[in-house]
Amino acid sequence: MLALATPALAQSAGGQPGALDRALDTISGDGRPLSLSLQILILMSLLTVLPSLVLMMTSFTRIIIVLSILRQALGLQQTPPNQVLVGLALFLSIFVMSPFIERINETAFTPYGDGAISIEEAVSRSGDILHGFMIQQTRETDLKLFADLADAPAFASPSDVPFSILLPAFVTSELKTAFQIGFLIFLPFLIIDMVVASTLMALGMMMLSPSIISMPFKLLLFVLVDGWALTMGSLAASFNGV
Repeated sequence: MLALATPALAQSAGGQPGALDRALDTISGDGRPLSLSLQILILMSLLTVLPSLVLMMTSFTRIIIVLSILRQALGLQQTPPNQVLVGLALFLSIFVMSPFIERINETAFTPYGDGAISIEEAVSRSGDILHGFMIQQTRETDLKLFADLADAPAFASPSDVPFSILLPAFVTSELKTAFQIGFLIFLPFLIIDMVVASTLMALGMMMLSPSIISMPFKLLLFVLVDGWALTMGSLAASFNGV
């Protein structure tokens, strides 16, 4: 982002100030541009928010929630650790988003690097590609919910949905889908817990924690069905149009 933003600090080829210059002039209040140190401070502040925005606009949300539910279903509190789960979710998100990343590189980043388009056009093209991904994964009911809350008129096509409505609808839809997948993952492990608890109660071993006995059986089941490959493959295949 710093590399993309650097050309915008200077004037355009026609001698007119760029969009970032105009924005910084407005922030300064008296028409004078901010000092370089303040500009860098603003850019660094934006960079702290950017990762969260990008992660919420990709497949990361669904994947990390499903992996967390899987860990809870196995009865493992800290295994795999959070760093491993976040790493798995991040790299699987890159795999899922790779077609869109390639399109952004071809249609936005490469032309901007060659000087064929402006940074505003590059950002617009990148946003259109992410918009297409998000609209494919969002339920119509969620879109209608936030459109009604915003009193927005009916949209002629999916591409007309603004990001102010699409973003919350997309996140809500991803949460719903992740919990549905998590419920299906939880069922076989819940059955094992019930069988173990009933067996221990029948044997009169009520003081023994069922979770201690059921955990090896759940791990054995998960390993026998190649659970990690099955989970990763199912998550990657759950995204429509990818």
